[in-house]
Amino acid sequence: MTKIRLAVLALFGVGFVWGAAFVLMKDAIQQQPYMDFLATRFSIAFLAMLILRPRIAVAFEKGDIKYGAILGVFLALGYITQTIGLDLTTAATSGFLTGLYVIFTPLIAWLVKREKVTKKVALGIFIALTGLAIFSGAATDIEFQLGQIWLVVCAIFYAIHILLLGHHGRGRNSYRFAMTQIGWMAVVTWGFALLDGYQAPPNSEVWFALFFTALLSTVIAFWVQTWAQTLIDPARVALIITSEVVFTALVAVAVGQEPVTFAMIFGGGLLFTAMLIVEWPTRKEKLQLQTQLHE
Repeated sequence: MTKIRLAVLALFGVGFVWGAAFVLMKDAIQQQPYMDFLATRFSIAFLAMLILRPRIAVAFEKGDIKYGAILGVFLALGYITQTIGLDLTTAATSGFLTGLYVIFTPLIAWLVKREKVTKKVALGIFIALTGLAIFSGAATDIEFQLGQIWLVVCAIFYAIHILLLGHHGRGRNSYRFAMTQIGWMAVVTWGFALLDGYQAPPNSEVWFALFFTALLSTVIAFWVQTWAQTLIDPARVALIITSEVVFTALVAVAVGQEPVTFAMIFGGGLLFTAMLIVEWPTRKEKLQLQTQLHE
């Protein structure tokens, strides 16, 4: 298996972990203020990475702290605006609008850097957008709400983070760079959490959600994403990690939070089809791969 294929599979794993984390957080942030939850989560994640590999973690190279701060701030703002939006609008609409980073990523890349989008990726993005709309119910029931503005802003922040990571993450130690971003995310969220007084996690259920999201959907997930984006272009990364929407629904159904619907099956099928279109190697790509293997 090539490194690129391994990176694709790893990103699908990230989508699954984020999907499961969303289901856990849904109950947890009803028991602890969301900003306090995020601050605690990112602090646990940062300390875990620092303790697990201290020599690598502190061996900073030029640009690690500077660019880690920039990426960490954008990602923290993405989490914050997403949470505010979720509180102000429906889950169906929020799922669709957050997933718009699959559109904003190549769009911003084209506007800023004039990067071309291949026909295959463009087709995949269109099908994914249709699938997201059907999957979330936004295709038939979407009205203008204040919460939608926050979620569109969230999608833009996520897209900017994906693009910046693809540019500034190359050539860096993926573990240390992920840890640096998480550290700055903790700083930003603690700044907001302390404004109205910090409230500690009230019970073991919230602590479980904290450690799950801190260790799996933060430490492992962002480490994997940072590494994968040294191999895969940002538009493809954005498309692959929209699998989070499908995995969220699957986990929610498995634990009894959501019923199975036709829109879920059909929309999810379109999302999966979009990913297959983008990731299925063309004849030219197969020949290139065979050449690389025989070199």
